[in-house]
Amino acid sequence: MSADTHVDTNIVTLTETAAEKVHSFLEDADEQGDVALRVAVQAGGCAGFRYALFFDDRALDGDLIEEQHGITIRIDGMSSPYMQGAVIDWKESLEASGFSIENPNASGSCACGDSATF
Repeated sequence: MSADTHVDTNIVTLTETAAEKVHSFLEDADEQGDVALRVAVQAGGCAGFRYALFFDDRALDGDLIEEQHGITIRIDGMSSPYMQGAVIDWKESLEASGFSIENPNASGSCACGDSATF
């Protein structure tokens, strides 16, 4: 029996633009299988914590699972309080392209936007 928890309300919001980018990355992947977008907050980064977004085919005990725009999102139980209400988007500009996270729980962030203070 799996300890995964499906949630009815979104912990994070994946924008349609970000979802399209995730779909395109998955299409390019050799093995898709039961792959989900894992969203995590980990110790490190220049502001104290860093965001991690990666494809993962593992279901971990305590994972919260959401479906948005056809994308399965897995958030571990330790990261979920930090990510509550965050918006994951895809930004593209002349300077850089990548996922961006707008997080109402962060009390500060670094200039690169890859890490935050909680």
